[in-house]
Amino acid sequence: MRQRLMRHPANPRLPATMQAAQNELLTRIGPGTACGDLLRRYWQPAALLDEFDPRLDPRMADRPVKAVRLLGQDLVLFRDGSGRWGLLDRDCPHRGADLAFARLEPEGLRCPFHGWKFAADGRCLETPAEPPGSTLCQRVRQRSYPLRVQSGVIFAYLGPEEIEPPALPAFDAFVAPASHSFAFKGLWQCNWLQAFEVGIDPAHPSFLHRYLQDAGLDDTYGRQFRAASAGDVKGERWPMTRVMREFCSPEIRHEDVAPGLTRLTTLRLIDEALTHVRVTHAAFPHTFVIPLSETVTITQMHVPVDDTRTYWYSFFTSFDAPLDKETMRRQRLAHMSLPDYVPLHGRHDRWNFNPEEQRTRTYLGMGEDDINLHDQWAVESMGAIQDRTREHLGSSDKVIMAHRRALLKAIETVRGGGTPPGVFSAAAAAEQTGPDTMDCIAPAARWQAHWQEAAAARRAAAPWLRQPAPAAT
Repeated sequence: MRQRLMRHPANPRLPATMQAAQNELLTRIGPGTACGDLLRRYWQPAALLDEFDPRLDPRMADRPVKAVRLLGQDLVLFRDGSGRWGLLDRDCPHRGADLAFARLEPEGLRCPFHGWKFAADGRCLETPAEPPGSTLCQRVRQRSYPLRVQSGVIFAYLGPEEIEPPALPAFDAFVAPASHSFAFKGLWQCNWLQAFEVGIDPAHPSFLHRYLQDAGLDDTYGRQFRAASAGDVKGERWPMTRVMREFCSPEIRHEDVAPGLTRLTTLRLIDEALTHVRVTHAAFPHTFVIPLSETVTITQMHVPVDDTRTYWYSFFTSFDAPLDKETMRRQRLAHMSLPDYVPLHGRHDRWNFNPEEQRTRTYLGMGEDDINLHDQWAVESMGAIQDRTREHLGSSDKVIMAHRRALLKAIETVRGGGTPPGVFSAAAAAEQTGPDTMDCIAPAARWQAHWQEAAAARRAAAPWLRQPAPAAT
């Protein structure tokens, strides 16, 4: 039966609250669940390449093997002696022992229980305890999953074996050279949907990320909301923090500009002559693209570990100079515990809440350096799986409502044997370029043309991308 959201009392076209069954449908992602079947139709980040760097994890120098939990499945990710990556189910098909503890040999993984050995593609290579002449090995295969390494991340496809994996869209994050891209991640103790929804909420930065004083503009590298917006107000450059603080009731627009891609435009009227324009994008099912600065964008994916934990993966893309990866990595690792990229702060220490800071420096009171902690508190404090039946949504939540409707529709599409939005053939994926983001102060009378001109100029000046992307229709 087709799922329908309840209607908004002030606007019958908008849903107001979610039914418990719908919340369950959209948040359960394990094998055999409806939303899990949907998410398995897309490439999902399984690990950072950094996780196999011995400088960050010395264990990887001799044994590049890592236990991975992804979409509620326990897997083992490894690199064999020839440099080939493999991703296998963790339970040995013989008696179910954990292959994350397997012996790494040049040809693959050998289970220490009875010596069965498996190649990166899942083929059983040896069953040494069997009698001579046994053909058991030829009849056993461990489930393996397609992998691709892109932009510093190892992606996995957990979809049905009979369905060809889709192509990744030709987004800037996936086509920029290594010199101009950097990837990082972090773990949140919550369901994937609430993790994603904070990023497509254009209203929350005016409150959750509000700084009561603005910092200088000379130390903003790699720090979100600290850099100045492009343009000026009467000759004065304004940091994004000031715009967010002083104009907290924006006009929010959203429009579908390509299959599975929604443009979000947030307007904050500064005066009769100027308006602040922030342009971001939501890519179905769990990715958003936002500006970090005038020359750097962030593409962030929200990947379910299981029903109650989520990794966010951020891809930073520069349209100007090469990125200083060591600085960006150092800034972010200062707030993480390796090897699993677990934030140092969380529910266990009240997310480092400081009431004095809340009175004098920030609206939230949880630090000025790590903006991810602000979002982490918001999504983790809701509970492991948010109870959306208790929400009271307003018009500023229109993007979140639209995404939930799209999820319900896509689940029905997959149930019916169809192809959900954002699952592309190679030819279709090549057309999904960009998408452009913007954070600028524009003439109020021509803000739309202004931001598009600025985006085109940035793209044309990029040393690795000299041609402007085709305009979205």
